[in-house]
Amino acid sequence: MGSVLVCYSGGVDSAFVLAVAHEVLGERAIGMTAVSPSLAPFEKVAAIEIAKQIGARHELVESNELDDPSYQANNPDRCFHCKTELYTVAARKQAEWRLAYIVNGTNTDDLGDYRPGLEAAKNAGARSPLLEAGFDKAMVRAAAAELGLAVWDKPASACLSSRIPFGTQVTRERLAQIAALEARLRSMGLRQVRVRWHEVGKSSLARVEVDKAEMASAFEHAAEIVAAGKDAGFAYVTLDLAGYRMGSHNEVLVGRSLRVV
Repeated sequence: MGSVLVCYSGGVDSAFVLAVAHEVLGERAIGMTAVSPSLAPFEKVAAIEIAKQIGARHELVESNELDDPSYQANNPDRCFHCKTELYTVAARKQAEWRLAYIVNGTNTDDLGDYRPGLEAAKNAGARSPLLEAGFDKAMVRAAAAELGLAVWDKPASACLSSRIPFGTQVTRERLAQIAALEARLRSMGLRQVRVRWHEVGKSSLARVEVDKAEMASAFEHAAEIVAAGKDAGFAYVTLDLAGYRMGSHNEVLVGRSLRVV
């Protein structure tokens, strides 16, 4: 490709792409991380550390998806508006840094869920090297481990806005609540966690998802989890007995429409 801007979140997929791009292209590969209230603080720190391990140039840039009313509305196409902002920012930086392509970390497993952000990538002309090479998530993790990337077994992650149900407005305050409680949960040793934000009357409820293998540990920390939720501003704190599953808010979708449950 000659030179690339890697849309780099710090997750295993984009980290692997950045590592290979840096190996092949050196200084002509730049990782760009979009920073906004929807990015968990620990994810920003992790992205910086992994980029240092790779040795690649890494740039933090501000994105303003929360200023977009279509994003705030949090309809099922929210990711489209988020990624549209991401690729708009990336295009400006691509021109500034004089790079030939914008690339991302999309892999073949990403095609199996409802992902409106993929349409935004297509509209922007971004390329997906992992898709082009036929890599699924397991292949990415194995290859990242081969390269010695510390992030090779990092649990799957997503922006904080994905924790808010479709149709419920995304606000900075709600994102801050989620970030605060998730940080406390990780400090308890829980790795695969999600705090799903729900509105109950005029109050908020935290529906905590943890990996089933960590459920016993979560119960052991039940009182501590409730206290942490109260500190974060939640009126109620619950533990989802179904455990963590990717995109659980998508369970209310049929195709691209909401249904009543």
